Amino acid sequence: MTEASAPGLLALVGGDEFHPGNEDHDRLLADVALRHGGPAYVIATAAREHPDAAVATATAWFASLGLSVAELRLQSRRQAADRATAALAAGGSLFYLAGGDPGRVPRILAGTTAWEAILGAWRRGAVLAGSSAGAMALGGWTLIRESVPGDARRSARPALGVVPGIAVVPHFETFGNRWLPSVRPVATAAGVTLLGIDERTAALWQSGTWRATGSGSVHVLGPTGEVTYGAGAPVYGLPAPVVPG
Repeated sequence: MTEASAPGLLALVGGDEFHPGNEDHDRLLADVALRHGGPAYVIATAAREHPDAAVATATAWFASLGLSVAELRLQSRRQAADRATAALAAGGSLFYLAGGDPGRVPRILAGTTAWEAILGAWRRGAVLAGSSAGAMALGGWTLIRESVPGDARRSARPALGVVPGIAVVPHFETFGNRWLPSVRPVATAAGVTLLGIDERTAALWQSGTWRATGSGSVHVLGPTGEVTYGAGAPVYGLPAPVVPG
């Protein structure tokens, strides 16, 4: 991995995306994308069952903020290897990874032509964002359910590595915090920082710093304990993002 010279805005959102309460960070994402120029994309790779519904919700939401978005269709490794899709991505101004199944995004995108094109566009100043499973995929590790629905136990799997050394715990104030007993010992042993993010809340990387924005709080759970940051506060204890390569 090598550090990006001047990557664009990065947003890690805690879930319940494309709904009221996300205005503060999503207006910023939209404004930056409009200034950068080029098409804006929503990516519903994580939405295993209803990707079209996720795209429709995102399209209506960003339209209310003055930004037109379209789907970058990446529902399989074959689509992610398509050169025409990669060519579209290369000119993009915003890429928003919607929520869903946290294992699907790394499994489908890692090492593909389309993902490399997305990283290249972000390196040149485009916006990169993810919510819930999409945010989890951008960390060094993603957290996967071990067994049946409703089981709070999670195990760690390698993710896309845009923010190495972290694992995002989304929906922190509703149910994500229940994952901590199973993931905290593993994270501590591996030197991984857990980043808890409340719904409708984002950890934003811009101009060399992290800050919290949105309706809730951002929680950094490192080896020395948990620190909570409210909207507008700078966030400490997180590594800088990199462009994997």
